[in-house]
Amino acid sequence: MSASEPLVVVENVQKHYGDFQALTDIELTIGKGEVVVIIGPSGSGKSTLCRSINRLETITSGTIRIDGKDLPAEGKALAALRAEVGMVFQSFNLFAHLTILENVTLGPIKVRGMRRADAEREAMEILTRVGVEKQASKLPAQLSGGQQQRVAIARSLAMHPKVMLFDEPTSALDPEMINEVLDVMIGLAKDGMTMIVVTHEMGFARKAADRVVFMADGQIVEQAEPEEFFTNPKSSRAKDFLSKLITS
Repeated sequence: MSASEPLVVVENVQKHYGDFQALTDIELTIGKGEVVVIIGPSGSGKSTLCRSINRLETITSGTIRIDGKDLPAEGKALAALRAEVGMVFQSFNLFAHLTILENVTLGPIKVRGMRRADAEREAMEILTRVGVEKQASKLPAQLSGGQQQRVAIARSLAMHPKVMLFDEPTSALDPEMINEVLDVMIGLAKDGMTMIVVTHEMGFARKAADRVVFMADGQIVEQAEPEEFFTNPKSSRAKDFLSKLITS
Protein backbone atom coordinates (compact mmCIF):
# COMPACT_ATOMS: atom_id res chain seq x y z
CA MET A 1 0.00 0.00 0.00
CA SER A 2 1.18 3.48 -0.76
CA ALA A 3 2.68 5.37 2.15
CA SER A 4 2.05 8.68 0.40
CA GLU A 5 -0.59 11.11 1.57
CA PRO A 6 -4.17 10.08 0.76
CA LEU A 7 -5.69 11.61 -2.37
CA VAL A 8 -8.99 9.71 -2.64
CA VAL A 9 -10.76 8.61 0.55
CA VAL A 10 -13.98 6.56 0.37
CA GLU A 11 -15.66 6.00 3.75
CA ASN A 12 -18.64 3.81 4.55
CA VAL A 13 -20.18 4.30 1.11
CA GLN A 14 -23.54 2.70 0.33
CA LYS A 15 -25.37 2.84 -2.98
CA HIS A 16 -28.93 1.64 -3.55
CA TYR A 17 -30.95 1.38 -6.75
CA GLY A 18 -34.39 1.00 -5.25
CA ASP A 19 -34.26 -2.23 -3.23
CA PHE A 20 -31.00 -3.35 -4.81
CA GLN A 21 -27.82 -2.52 -2.87
CA ALA A 22 -25.05 -1.95 -5.41
CA LEU A 23 -22.36 -0.90 -2.93
CA THR A 24 -22.09 -1.94 0.72
CA ASP A 25 -19.77 -0.43 3.36
CA ILE A 26 -17.04 0.58 0.89
CA GLU A 27 -13.84 1.77 2.60
CA LEU A 28 -10.93 2.64 0.34
CA THR A 29 -7.99 5.04 0.58
CA ILE A 30 -5.77 5.75 -2.41
CA GLY A 31 -2.48 7.58 -1.99
CA LYS A 32 -0.97 10.15 -4.34
CA GLY A 33 0.79 8.39 -7.18
CA GLU A 34 -0.79 5.03 -6.38
CA VAL A 35 -2.23 2.78 -9.09
CA VAL A 36 -5.19 0.76 -7.82
CA VAL A 37 -6.79 -1.84 -10.07
CA ILE A 38 -10.33 -2.93 -9.19
CA ILE A 39 -11.29 -6.40 -10.39
CA GLY A 40 -14.12 -8.82 -9.78
CA PRO A 41 -16.99 -10.64 -11.49
CA SER A 42 -19.59 -8.79 -13.58
CA GLY A 43 -22.13 -7.00 -11.41
CA SER A 44 -19.79 -6.74 -8.44
CA GLY A 45 -20.06 -2.93 -8.21
CA LYS A 46 -16.68 -2.04 -9.73
CA SER A 47 -17.98 0.47 -12.29
CA THR A 48 -20.52 1.88 -9.82
CA LEU A 49 -17.70 2.62 -7.38
CA CYS A 50 -15.53 4.14 -10.11
CA ARG A 51 -18.36 6.36 -11.36
CA SER A 52 -19.22 7.41 -7.80
CA ILE A 53 -15.75 8.89 -7.31
CA ASN A 54 -16.53 11.74 -9.72
CA ARG A 55 -20.24 11.72 -8.92
CA LEU A 56 -21.50 10.33 -12.21
CA GLU A 57 -23.34 8.08 -9.75
CA THR A 58 -24.68 9.64 -6.57
CA ILE A 59 -24.09 7.61 -3.43
CA THR A 60 -26.88 6.84 -0.96
CA SER A 61 -24.73 7.48 2.12
CA GLY A 62 -21.13 7.74 3.24
CA THR A 63 -18.44 10.20 2.18
CA ILE A 64 -15.96 10.50 -0.68
CA ARG A 65 -13.14 13.04 -0.40
CA ILE A 66 -10.66 14.03 -3.08
CA ASP A 67 -7.53 15.84 -1.94
CA GLY A 68 -9.16 16.58 1.41
CA LYS A 69 -12.42 17.99 0.01
CA ASP A 70 -15.82 16.31 0.21
CA LEU A 71 -17.36 15.53 -3.15
CA PRO A 72 -19.70 18.45 -3.97
CA ALA A 73 -23.32 17.64 -4.77
CA GLU A 74 -23.77 19.78 -7.87
CA GLY A 75 -23.14 23.11 -9.56
CA LYS A 76 -19.84 24.91 -10.08
CA ALA A 77 -18.05 23.10 -7.27
CA LEU A 78 -18.83 19.76 -8.88
CA ALA A 79 -17.71 21.02 -12.30
CA ALA A 80 -14.43 22.20 -10.74
CA LEU A 81 -13.92 18.83 -9.10
CA ARG A 82 -14.59 16.97 -12.34
CA ALA A 83 -11.89 19.07 -13.99
CA GLU A 84 -9.45 17.53 -11.48
CA VAL A 85 -10.66 13.96 -11.94
CA GLY A 86 -9.97 12.52 -15.39
CA MET A 87 -12.38 9.82 -16.58
CA VAL A 88 -11.89 7.35 -19.41
CA PHE A 89 -14.83 5.12 -20.32
CA GLN A 90 -15.17 1.96 -22.41
CA SER A 91 -16.93 4.07 -25.05
CA PHE A 92 -14.61 6.87 -26.08
CA ASN A 93 -17.16 9.72 -25.81
CA LEU A 94 -15.26 11.97 -28.21
CA PHE A 95 -17.12 14.78 -29.95
CA ALA A 96 -17.70 13.39 -33.46
CA HIS A 97 -17.82 16.80 -35.20
CA LEU A 98 -14.55 18.09 -33.69
CA THR A 99 -11.04 17.19 -34.82
CA ILE A 100 -8.77 15.25 -32.48
CA LEU A 101 -6.91 18.45 -31.61
CA GLU A 102 -10.20 20.29 -30.92
CA ASN A 103 -11.40 17.42 -28.70
CA VAL A 104 -8.26 17.68 -26.58
CA THR A 105 -8.15 21.51 -26.37
CA LEU A 106 -11.86 22.03 -25.62
CA GLY A 107 -11.59 21.51 -21.84
CA PRO A 108 -8.43 23.56 -21.27
CA ILE A 109 -9.87 26.48 -23.27
CA LYS A 110 -13.45 26.39 -21.95
CA VAL A 111 -12.88 25.22 -18.36
CA ARG A 112 -9.33 26.27 -17.55
CA GLY A 113 -9.41 29.48 -19.63
CA MET A 114 -6.20 28.73 -21.51
CA ARG A 115 -5.29 30.69 -24.61
CA ARG A 116 -5.94 28.64 -27.75
CA ALA A 117 -2.30 28.72 -28.90
CA ASP A 118 -1.09 27.47 -25.50
CA ALA A 119 -3.79 24.80 -25.36
CA GLU A 120 -2.92 23.58 -28.86
CA ARG A 121 0.80 23.45 -28.14
CA GLU A 122 0.23 21.46 -24.97
CA ALA A 123 -2.35 19.21 -26.67
CA MET A 124 0.17 18.30 -29.37
CA GLU A 125 2.72 17.37 -26.69
CA ILE A 126 0.15 15.09 -25.03
CA LEU A 127 -0.99 13.56 -28.34
CA THR A 128 2.68 12.81 -29.05
CA ARG A 129 2.98 11.20 -25.62
CA VAL A 130 0.09 8.82 -26.39
CA GLY A 131 1.28 8.24 -29.96
CA VAL A 132 -1.49 9.83 -32.04
CA GLU A 133 0.00 13.22 -32.93
CA LYS A 134 -0.26 12.41 -36.65
CA GLN A 135 -4.06 12.15 -36.29
CA ALA A 136 -4.53 15.66 -34.84
CA SER A 137 -6.45 17.10 -37.80
CA LYS A 138 -8.70 14.06 -38.31
CA LEU A 139 -12.19 13.42 -36.98
CA PRO A 140 -12.74 10.60 -34.46
CA ALA A 141 -14.51 8.39 -37.02
CA GLN A 142 -11.31 8.31 -39.09
CA LEU A 143 -9.36 6.67 -36.24
CA SER A 144 -9.25 3.08 -35.00
CA GLY A 145 -10.82 2.24 -31.65
CA GLY A 146 -7.40 2.02 -30.03
CA GLN A 147 -6.44 5.43 -31.38
CA GLN A 148 -9.74 6.94 -30.21
CA GLN A 149 -9.22 5.59 -26.70
CA ARG A 150 -5.70 7.05 -26.62
CA VAL A 151 -7.22 10.41 -27.65
CA ALA A 152 -9.74 10.04 -24.80
CA ILE A 153 -6.81 9.54 -22.41
CA ALA A 154 -5.05 12.58 -23.92
CA ARG A 155 -8.20 14.66 -23.45
CA SER A 156 -8.22 13.79 -19.74
CA LEU A 157 -4.50 14.48 -19.36
CA ALA A 158 -4.93 17.93 -20.94
CA MET A 159 -6.88 18.98 -17.83
CA HIS A 160 -3.94 18.11 -15.54
CA PRO A 161 -6.08 15.87 -13.34
CA LYS A 162 -5.05 14.91 -9.82
CA VAL A 163 -6.42 11.42 -10.35
CA MET A 164 -7.57 9.44 -13.39
CA LEU A 165 -10.43 6.95 -13.38
CA PHE A 166 -10.57 4.23 -16.02
CA ASP A 167 -13.81 2.26 -16.34
CA GLU A 168 -13.15 -0.83 -18.50
CA PRO A 169 -11.05 1.25 -20.93
CA THR A 170 -10.24 -1.68 -23.24
CA SER A 171 -13.46 -3.73 -23.19
CA ALA A 172 -14.82 -2.22 -26.42
CA LEU A 173 -11.57 -2.74 -28.33
CA ASP A 174 -10.42 -5.46 -30.69
CA PRO A 175 -7.68 -7.63 -29.14
CA GLU A 176 -4.87 -6.16 -31.23
CA MET A 177 -5.76 -2.64 -30.03
CA ILE A 178 -5.88 -3.45 -26.32
CA ASN A 179 -2.12 -3.40 -25.75
CA GLU A 180 -1.62 -0.02 -27.42
CA VAL A 181 -4.01 1.49 -24.84
CA LEU A 182 -2.58 -0.49 -21.91
CA ASP A 183 0.94 0.58 -22.89
CA VAL A 184 -0.11 4.23 -22.59
CA MET A 185 -1.66 3.50 -19.17
CA ILE A 186 1.49 1.68 -18.00
CA GLY A 187 3.47 4.77 -19.07
CA LEU A 188 1.19 7.01 -17.01
CA ALA A 189 1.60 4.73 -14.00
CA LYS A 190 5.38 4.92 -14.31
CA ASP A 191 5.14 8.72 -14.52
CA GLY A 192 3.40 8.79 -11.13
CA MET A 193 -0.20 9.46 -12.15
CA THR A 194 -2.72 8.45 -9.48
CA MET A 195 -4.99 5.94 -11.20
CA ILE A 196 -8.07 3.90 -10.33
CA VAL A 197 -8.63 1.29 -13.02
CA VAL A 198 -11.59 -1.07 -13.42
CA THR A 199 -10.48 -3.76 -15.84
CA HIS A 200 -10.55 -7.41 -16.85
CA GLU A 201 -6.94 -7.20 -18.04
CA MET A 202 -5.08 -9.18 -15.39
CA GLY A 203 -1.73 -8.74 -17.15
CA PHE A 204 -2.10 -4.98 -16.70
CA ALA A 205 -3.02 -5.46 -13.03
CA ARG A 206 0.11 -7.55 -12.48
CA LYS A 207 2.39 -5.15 -14.34
CA ALA A 208 1.15 -1.70 -13.36
CA ALA A 209 -0.86 -1.90 -10.14
CA ASP A 210 0.47 -1.03 -6.70
CA ARG A 211 -2.61 -2.70 -5.26
CA VAL A 212 -5.39 -4.96 -6.48
CA VAL A 213 -8.87 -4.48 -4.97
CA PHE A 214 -11.16 -7.47 -5.45
CA MET A 215 -14.92 -6.80 -5.31
CA ALA A 216 -17.89 -9.15 -5.27
CA ASP A 217 -21.57 -8.47 -4.55
CA GLY A 218 -20.99 -4.74 -4.04
CA GLN A 219 -18.33 -5.20 -1.39
CA ILE A 220 -14.55 -5.08 -1.20
CA VAL A 221 -13.68 -8.67 -0.37
CA GLU A 222 -9.90 -8.32 -0.23
CA GLN A 223 -7.02 -6.16 -1.39
CA ALA A 224 -3.32 -6.84 -1.71
CA GLU A 225 -0.26 -6.18 -3.82
CA PRO A 226 -0.65 -7.86 -7.23
CA GLU A 227 1.85 -10.68 -6.71
CA GLU A 228 0.34 -11.52 -3.34
CA PHE A 229 -3.22 -11.41 -4.67
CA PHE A 230 -2.62 -13.50 -7.78
CA THR A 231 -0.44 -16.14 -6.10
CA ASN A 232 -2.08 -16.30 -2.69
CA PRO A 233 -5.70 -15.04 -2.67
CA LYS A 234 -7.21 -15.18 0.81
CA SER A 235 -10.97 -15.39 0.16
CA SER A 236 -12.88 -18.25 -1.44
CA ARG A 237 -14.55 -15.70 -3.77
CA ALA A 238 -11.19 -14.51 -5.09
CA LYS A 239 -9.87 -18.07 -5.44
CA ASP A 240 -12.99 -19.02 -7.40
CA PHE A 241 -12.71 -15.90 -9.62
CA LEU A 242 -9.03 -16.52 -10.39
CA SER A 243 -9.52 -20.23 -11.08
CA LYS A 244 -12.16 -19.36 -13.71
CA LEU A 245 -9.75 -16.90 -15.36
CA ILE A 246 -7.01 -19.49 -15.59
CA THR A 247 -9.26 -22.13 -17.12
CA SER A 248 -11.04 -19.79 -19.55
